[in-house]
Amino acid sequence: MPIPTSPSSPKGWAPLAGVTVVALEQAVSAPLCTRTLCDLGARVIKVENPDGGDFARHYDDVVHGMAAHFVWANRGKESITLDLKSEAGMAVLHRLLDRADVLVSNLTPGTTAKLGIAPEDLAGRHPDLIAVEIDGYGQGGPLSHKRAYDLLVQAESGACAITGRPGAPAKPGPPMADATTGLYAALSVVALLHAGERRPVTVSLFDTMTELMGYALTYTLHSGVDQEPRGMGSPAVAPYGAYPTGDDRTVVLGTTNDREWQRLARELLDRPDLADDERFRTNPGRVAHRELLDAEIGAWCARHDLAHIQRCADAAGIGNARYNTPSDVIAHPHLAARDRWRRIDTPGGPVPALLPPPVIAGYDPPMGAVPALGEHTARILAELGLGDGEFTE
Repeated sequence: MPIPTSPSSPKGWAPLAGVTVVALEQAVSAPLCTRTLCDLGARVIKVENPDGGDFARHYDDVVHGMAAHFVWANRGKESITLDLKSEAGMAVLHRLLDRADVLVSNLTPGTTAKLGIAPEDLAGRHPDLIAVEIDGYGQGGPLSHKRAYDLLVQAESGACAITGRPGAPAKPGPPMADATTGLYAALSVVALLHAGERRPVTVSLFDTMTELMGYALTYTLHSGVDQEPRGMGSPAVAPYGAYPTGDDRTVVLGTTNDREWQRLARELLDRPDLADDERFRTNPGRVAHRELLDAEIGAWCARHDLAHIQRCADAAGIGNARYNTPSDVIAHPHLAARDRWRRIDTPGGPVPALLPPPVIAGYDPPMGAVPALGEHTARILAELGLGDGEFTE
């Protein structure tokens, strides 16, 4: 796609202007946390191992030689390489922390303790620092020692059991455990900065995913029933799902209350008999007979093309959407009309990137470059009063 024009740089005001974040991060959860803070105007210094850096840099090479995950989660940051197994490297890290407001880490279990930078260690040496640790399972439980990746936590938390179809569980496509944990961590940082407090924070992928399982866990807790996954439908409401259209597309239609169901049956399907059927009067009845409703709606959709269905659904006040692939979304007219694409720089050349979701009046997110490994090492060392290659206090 054509590379869109970059926005003007924010001038003066930014929500987190003056906040410095040091990141000891890998993969997605912590990098998305710190990229979110960066999007809000914070300075983020990413500390990487000289031997390859963040391993997400090497997942693939589709973005001018860089990995798609890395480019997505690391724009706008500065990269410094330090060997944290050496005294000199740790000395530089502590100099950074002396000047920082926030430390965000998601290293393997026990690593920060071994390095002497666990929250309890930092409280004495860096009392003005907000220390955020993202881990897999939280402290004090039988799984606390385990490595945790997005798929593993989605399986452990039950998310895979309610995704897919009966007998064919699936992992939700986006890295939900990683991404939502990173956003909860960023929210915690913003809350503490607002309160003027410097307290340690821990956020675990498992706790985040069990929180997102709220409906499913609450339903099972009170019913004793493990609901089966419904593919592109929902176990909670009906009708609600995806239906092939007469022009070989797929439309997604749904109702969330009894009034919408009446409109769908009478105005969209022109089926007052379904609207008057006692079996379908309330949502529990429609859920119990969803196969019958899906067959009727599916037959109607198969007789009409996608554009006609969506026009009629909009006129009837029925929620609807087009089933899209990633390629469709890249070319989505709604993104283009709202000017959601920007150009960011990478070591291999400029690439398109979506603006962050919050639209804040009078503020243009910086949309900075994706850093090369160690690109800013010399400059940051100079800020600390160290010569290039000088790693002593």
